[in-house]
Amino acid sequence: MPNKKIGLIGCGTIGIQLAKAIDTQKVDNASLVSLFDIIESNTKSLRLALKSNPDIYSDFEEFISSDIDIVVEAASQYAVGKFCSEILQAGKDVMIMSVGALADENLFSDLAQIASKKGCKIYIPTGAIAGIDAIRSVKSLLESVTLTTTKNPKALEDAPFFETSNIRIQNLKEKTIIYEGSAADAVKAFPANVNVAAVLSLAGIGFNNTKVRIVADPAITTNQHEIHGAGSFGEIRVTVNNVQSPRNPKTSFLAVLSAVECLRSICDGEIRIGT
Repeated sequence: MPNKKIGLIGCGTIGIQLAKAIDTQKVDNASLVSLFDIIESNTKSLRLALKSNPDIYSDFEEFISSDIDIVVEAASQYAVGKFCSEILQAGKDVMIMSVGALADENLFSDLAQIASKKGCKIYIPTGAIAGIDAIRSVKSLLESVTLTTTKNPKALEDAPFFETSNIRIQNLKEKTIIYEGSAADAVKAFPANVNVAAVLSLAGIGFNNTKVRIVADPAITTNQHEIHGAGSFGEIRVTVNNVQSPRNPKTSFLAVLSAVECLRSICDGEIRIGT
């Protein structure tokens, strides 16, 4: 299988771990050739931590003009909206980590149309949850899907939700439901915390019909996600307790592992397990 040349957007928590995974050959037939971040010091620091010597860019036009086969977005929902259409227009495949951005129906439609026109692929890792294959297989029979995410308050405190809420997340002393609503609203209110809600919505019955409950629990040390899907097929119940990323408690370590596995399936392999 030919070697895939990978470009990375975003040199934060997930970007660093993905870069190191490729650098240490945990993904066969893949080379990290280009790094882009609007903060130049981020790309320089990451390159110093790698055995390979990828080119670094703070100018996006120069980055996307470099010799890349697939771009991994590991920056933010804003970056998806700003850069992904241009990535596809340039004939590059893209793997999107900040999946919450796709709650914007116009953006989702535009990216899908560009990808189809250019013959490119958009890859979305399953992230920090399990059971997505099952949800996809019964999506036409689903009547309800609920995601309950439980995290330590420290992993939630910077969310935009609290700018307009009366809840003082730092003062919570016991397990408390702080949000209940649609996935469409949840990915805007908690953009760094519930990308899993976006993945679940895309796999199942959509952003407006997928319900999200967010719980803050001072006693919890993991990031917990519980999925409940019901319909004429029966019920699906899945619970995952994720170890937090050592660099950022908002991010589950499984999200990084999922992205690595997604890259591995793209770059290495004739056999694919699951959908």
